[in-house]
Amino acid sequence: MRFLKRTLLSLIVVLALLAAISFLLPREVTVTRSTVINAEPSEIFPLISSLQAASEWSPWMGIDPDMVQTYSGPETGVGNRLDWTSDHPNVGNGRQEIIAMTPNESVKTALDFGAQGTAEALLEMAEVEGGTEVTWSLMTDMGNNPVGRYLGLMMDRWVGADYETGLASLKTLAEEG
Repeated sequence: MRFLKRTLLSLIVVLALLAAISFLLPREVTVTRSTVINAEPSEIFPLISSLQAASEWSPWMGIDPDMVQTYSGPETGVGNRLDWTSDHPNVGNGRQEIIAMTPNESVKTALDFGAQGTAEALLEMAEVEGGTEVTWSLMTDMGNNPVGRYLGLMMDRWVGADYETGLASLKTLAEEG
């Protein structure tokens, strides 16, 4: 009986310690990837200012061929919206809407993954030697949930590879014209 009490007490102490440590972890998480595309911003902008056009280079569109996509609002610009549903665990269900944009410079979207939370994504362009640098960022608040804070440590690994794939596809599409 004494062994069981010690084991239970040890478990409680470890869980309390892990919960306390979680509040020292970052609440806000940002994932950023960039690439240089041999094209003018004006040639790239149409590919990022419409969610319909973005589906041509999005790293998630090819994962589930049975994904249902519904577009609403204008075909480009602020208010352009995509709702999707998928049974694939790497795609899931959600909504993305363009909430701000500056022509030939940036596009900001709001993402809603339902119970998995919300985030914002930002695509920015800057002219550099050799073309246009496109930077894709994801910003999310992991909240006060200790599990969420630990999951935040994995976001760069989980999302970063997809962003690299998407940027490579965008580069190919923009450079081919």
